[in-house]
Amino acid sequence: MMHLKLLFIASLIMLPLLPLPVDAADDGYSYPIPGSYEATILGTPAKLMPELPAKVRTRQLVLDVNPGRQRPPIFFYDEGLSCTFAYQKQKAPLVFLIAGAGAGSQSAKLMSMMKALYQAGFHVITLPSSTHANFIISASQSSIPGDLTEDAADLYRVMEAAWRKVEGDIEVSSFYLGGYSLGATQAAFVAKLDEEQRVFNFRKVLMINPAVSLYSSVTRIEELLKQIPGGPKKQGIFFNKMLSKFSEFYHYGNFVAINDDFLYSIYTERLFSREETAGLIGLTFRINLAGMIFASDVMTNSGYVVPKNRVLSPTDSIADYFLVSSHLSFFDYFNEYLYPYFQKRRPGLTRQAYIDSLSIRSIEGYLKSSPKFGVMANENDFILTMGELDYLRELFGERARIYPRGGHLGNLEHKENLAYMVDFFKP
Repeated sequence: MMHLKLLFIASLIMLPLLPLPVDAADDGYSYPIPGSYEATILGTPAKLMPELPAKVRTRQLVLDVNPGRQRPPIFFYDEGLSCTFAYQKQKAPLVFLIAGAGAGSQSAKLMSMMKALYQAGFHVITLPSSTHANFIISASQSSIPGDLTEDAADLYRVMEAAWRKVEGDIEVSSFYLGGYSLGATQAAFVAKLDEEQRVFNFRKVLMINPAVSLYSSVTRIEELLKQIPGGPKKQGIFFNKMLSKFSEFYHYGNFVAINDDFLYSIYTERLFSREETAGLIGLTFRINLAGMIFASDVMTNSGYVVPKNRVLSPTDSIADYFLVSSHLSFFDYFNEYLYPYFQKRRPGLTRQAYIDSLSIRSIEGYLKSSPKFGVMANENDFILTMGELDYLRELFGERARIYPRGGHLGNLEHKENLAYMVDFFKP
């Protein structure tokens, strides 16, 4: 489904563009974009990114995490979970990095993090998000993503499988763990699991732009759709409008044209207004959510989107299913699919108790007592309330690095941020 035109066009929205110069506040931090939504969409200007190695010693790992798993014909192309492995010739620490929601193991942000750590002398293994189709198909035991405890167990199994694959090829002095966005929140639960199983004994864990509560953060993202001109009921009209705006710069199939110059021209032509930026973020989330729902539904034969027992072949069109999925909100997924599944498995589980379990507050005691954790966050990250930002400050104290701006992940590739990340992991 990732090849659909709508999904590809929408994914362009979240690629880092080259912004026009903006004066930053005189606070010593050089990231220049003050607006939360604008920063999230535009990312970090190239001149403020660090110089990273053009070539990194890497190889792709294709992991058979669930041996014997049968894949539906529509997913014929999936041969195992794809992870990216960067390695040193000498003995070095190994860092596992977990991607944010919907991202694969080679997402732009993961690659920047990987290169920065590789340049500093680390081995690195990047993992796709548990909400990525490849993970749902090949690595998730239930194929129903969203539960922090079960997703952490799945991610931990992936890390064990990746380590078995490479341990004969490298020397490792110690293990570290990091993640961004959803991957950051999950890293806390993975680390707690490691305290029990002691496979890696992670020395340090870095959470970059985490959600405190998944339910709260996704609620805030869903509310961005209300800022679409005309409100969420105009979602289809708005999306078609944005698609037509892109069409003058993009011809379907001409993938060579997708480069920095292309993206810069989109921005400088003002193809979307400041008022539309929040709606663009909300729509992009919905499209990523649609991909997750479709993959999960097909894998579980739940009949949620695709009729039960309908076997889709590689030549079947999935456009209609994708359209249906894209109109499902997170609340639809939570109330009709995710919570009912875990309620059956955990008798007596109330809706509020389940929502509470999807928060780092549920493991607060562990996080507060463990010195291995660090947090990077932004004052204007729209996925956090002011109360949640204060909670992170209180919970992690001096271990929390809060930047004055950057939106959600907009400043992740800023040279100061990547330098802080590398310094955090250095022994």
